[in-house]
Amino acid sequence: MRPSAIVVTALALLFGLAAVHPRQTEEHKVMNVKKITPVLLVKEIEPVLPFWVDRLGFTKTIEVPEGNKIAFVSLTKGNVEVMYQTYSSVEKDAPPPMLEAARRGPTFLYIEVDNLDAVLAATKDLPKVMPERTAFYGMREFGVQDPGGHFITFAQPVAAAH
Repeated sequence: MRPSAIVVTALALLFGLAAVHPRQTEEHKVMNVKKITPVLLVKEIEPVLPFWVDRLGFTKTIEVPEGNKIAFVSLTKGNVEVMYQTYSSVEKDAPPPMLEAARRGPTFLYIEVDNLDAVLAATKDLPKVMPERTAFYGMREFGVQDPGGHFITFAQPVAAAH
């Protein structure tokens, strides 16, 4: 098998896209992904909390202190979760390959919501890094940059014409 075919097969198995071979034993069944949570790295966590908690209604569910600051936080709203960790916290316990990538740049999140107008109202005084638009793929969307420097696009499906 070519290396590229091996990679494709491995990814298909990882995400449960390949058929389970009839001779597979119970211990080798394909796993199901239950949740993916982004961990955004920032210099300081405190400035991002008002954005998520006060503006967007998230709840702080986990907080790990580091001295008089926060080193890590988990924020949730319903079944949605986003985590933030400080660079200094990552530098204390991450392996070298992660350390090399840690400060390379902002993350881009694409968040689908059921009420884009509510998000527009909650962020009305923030500069829009992407003005409101309706994209060719049927999403009404706009983008902001959080206080940690990450880019967040909020989107809502456009109602189908009748």
